Amino acid sequence: MSAPPEPGDADARPALERAAVRFRLVGTAALAGALVAAVWLAARLVVGDFSASVETTFALGSLAFGFGLLGWSGAVALGRGIESMQAHLDTGTGWTEADARRAMARILGFGLGVMLGATAVGSAVAVFVAAA
Repeated sequence: MSAPPEPGDADARPALERAAVRFRLVGTAALAGALVAAVWLAARLVVGDFSASVETTFALGSLAFGFGLLGWSGAVALGRGIESMQAHLDTGTGWTEADARRAMARILGFGLGVMLGATAVGSAVAVFVAAA
């Protein structure tokens, strides 16, 4: 005999729709990060030391990615406790676990995009320079 459905199950969106929303959230941030990295590295290609710029850009992207990953996991682990504490203290800040996870996913996606953009632009310039 199966368990009765939970009250929230009827209101839940399909898994594919939830995955699409999450992919869009992280994907748009990753695209923005890749564009920022590409524009920055294109400017650095004209101005000066390109290889050091690629390494620095990748490192800054990995820093943002790591911060977002750590913040997201912290929001998942401590979110309900923080919400309960704020309700108990009546702080009225409006902080929620879902908002914190969403913000950290955006930061994570942006850092991932910067890392991918730095890798793609650096590889493309290296191939171009080797072919020339």
